[in-house]
Order: sequence, then C-alpha cells, then structure tokens
Amino acid sequence: MESINLVESFSEFKEFKNIDRTTMMLILEDVFRNMLQKKYGSSENFDIIVNIDKGDLEVWRNRTIVEDGEVEDENAEIAYSDAIKIEPDFEIGEEVSEPVRMSDFGRREILSIRQNLASKILELEKDSIYKKYQERIGELITAEVYQVWKKEILALDDEGIELILPKTEQIPSDFFRKGDTVRAVVSRVEIKNNNPLIILSRTSPMFLERLFEQEVPEIYDGLITIKNIVRVPGERAKVAVESYDDRIDPVGACVGMKGSRIHGIVRELRNENIDVINYTTNPNLFISRSLSPAKINSINIDEENKRAEVFLKPDQVSLAIGKGGFNIKLAGSLTGYEIDVYRDAETDTEDVDIEEFADEIEEWIIQELKNIGCDTAKSVLNLTVEDLVNRTDLEEETVQEVMRILKAEFD
Repeated sequence: MESINLVESFSEFKEFKNIDRTTMMLILEDVFRNMLQKKYGSSENFDIIVNIDKGDLEVWRNRTIVEDGEVEDENAEIAYSDAIKIEPDFEIGEEVSEPVRMSDFGRREILSIRQNLASKILELEKDSIYKKYQERIGELITAEVYQVWKKEILALDDEGIELILPKTEQIPSDFFRKGDTVRAVVSRVEIKNNNPLIILSRTSPMFLERLFEQEVPEIYDGLITIKNIVRVPGERAKVAVESYDDRIDPVGACVGMKGSRIHGIVRELRNENIDVINYTTNPNLFISRSLSPAKINSINIDEENKRAEVFLKPDQVSLAIGKGGFNIKLAGSLTGYEIDVYRDAETDTEDVDIEEFADEIEEWIIQELKNIGCDTAKSVLNLTVEDLVNRTDLEEETVQEVMRILKAEFD
C-alpha cells in the first residue's frame, strides 16, 4: 500500500505554531474529502486516515461486491469478477477496501490539493492570530522593531507575528531603530484585506497603568487600585490611586523610596511628568489634590453643571494652569469637573508677577516690560503711558491695552 508522505509533500506547513495537531488533521481530511468528491462524485464511502506524528495519510475506498453486469455505481460497487482478483475468498455482498494511490490523481489534482491545503491553513492561522491578540487587548508586550517607516513602526513578537505601532500611538519624543526593543500595550485588533492587523499603543492610559502594575507589586496584587489615569503623552500625567488597606500609603507605594519605582516609569515615558494623587470621594479635596503642585485657597462647586471655581493666591495661578495649560486640563479630566481658576480677591491688593498675565498679554510684550525693570503689575501701573512708550519699542495703543488688563486685576 502506498501512503502519501505529508512531511515531505507539505513541509512548508509544519512551521505554523498556532494550529494544533487535531485541527491540522481535520483540515487535511477536509481537503482530501473535497478532492474525492470532485473526482468520484461522492466521498462517503472513503476512509481517510491521518497520522501527523509519522507524517502519513492513507485513503481507502470501500465498495460493495455485486454480481457481474449489475454494477450501477462504479464508485460504490465492484463486480464480483474484479473483487476476486483482489482477494479470491470474497463473496457477493461483502465490502472491499482498496487504497487510493497518489498515482490515481493527475498532476492538476495534486496541485489543487496543495493550493487548497495552503489556503485553509493560512486562513486558520490568521484566525488564530486574530483571536489570540483579541484576548490580549490591554496587555503589555515587548517586541523587536523590525522596520521603521514615516507613519508607523513594524515590530515582531517572540513568534514572529507582525505588530504595528502607528506614529499617532507613539510618544512625541519616541525614536526607534531596527533591532530596538519596544514596550507597548495591545490597543486594538482589526481585519484589513483579510489579514489581522494588531495595533500597539504607547500613548494610551492603559500603557501607563500596565507600567504601574509592573513596577508596583501592591497594584498588581490588588492592594492598591488605580481609579483613573489621564495624560498628555510625553508631557504630563495624573494618576488617582486608592488603597483598601489603611496601613498602605498608596501614593508613597507608587512613588517608591526616593522615587525608585516611578523613575523607571518616567524614563519609559520619555520623562513624562507624573502626578500620583490620593483618590477621594470628596470633590473639593479631590479637585484640590488634582491641581497639585498649586495650593488652593477655596473652591466653589456647581454640581449640576459639573463646574468648579478655584481661588488661589496670585503666585499659585500659573502653577495651577501649568505649562501649556496641561495641569488644569488634566485635573479637569481626572475629576470630571470644568475647572476655572481665579486670583483670590483677598490677595488682589498684593502685587502680581507680570508673567501671570501670559494668557492675556503676548510674551514678547512681557519681555519688553521686563527689559526696563517692570516685572510686576504695579511696577508697570506706576509709570505713565508716555513713559512706557518712550522706554520701550511698544506702540501707544499696545501700552494702553496692557494698562487696561493690569488695572482690571486690581479693580
């Protein structure tokens, strides 16, 4: 009996790691059964035996012995005179099993078998990769950079599966070369042109959360819970944490001794400034903590419209707003309130640094005033419009507008 050696004939399919032996056997049987159906009209009377370990596949055709001249279906029946040539002891009504040899198939049929097998295995492999990574969404993975393009990076995991890290999912200061190791979270899995597309992200809050889980054992063990994370990738992030054990300081545990735990995370995020905040259900206290490092004087909350008016000393306003407005923006996202900051009326009589007006007065104008020694609001107001025009390169109209803004501060 001639068997079909699969290891030699289909050796290219052995490298597929995501297909188990049972599934491979079913695929092989299905492919050969379809081919038998086309060749003989039916595959019901065929036995297909697959031995993956040995790399063998045997196909047997079973036919019933009938009297000579009474064969109606040559695929299912065999004449008695032909049956006794196989085995002299056969009798009418018995079943004959014959091996189907490779030589029984034409070159075109063999090629068709290979193409169908390749197609089915590739389809199953794609489906397996899709399901595997669909279950890993939100998981932190490490991959090797294989190709760097303008709009994205192609990376490979341990099994050689292709992963995509788009430019939009990279931290602005990220820079990778081929062969570098990249850490990211699985953001989503899509099907594009019938292929699974695995998208990674380093800008997602999930990425920061997984880094904390990796660096802080108390978070991984569930002793500390991350309530919320907001971030502007590469600039600033705020993390609200809570501990269910009174003996554990959640902020201290996340930062670590002398910042040992958080330093590793900051380096991974390209020096992103991370504020770890103690979560509380008290909105006043939570908003106050979220605006750190600014010190708050008082807060008025409008629960219905989810707005908060925050009053601070003049020297604390710029701290509350933060560079580029990131601090107040993230505080609002973290707490769920629209936050407005105001200089406290009780401290308005004090002088105010000219830099505090950067949101109303252009930077080059502020610099002109500072060049003549006017670095506070009152130092500018103590001069006349004529003095300022003569001592700076500012137009009279510009000076009058600056005076109006500064006077409004003290009115």
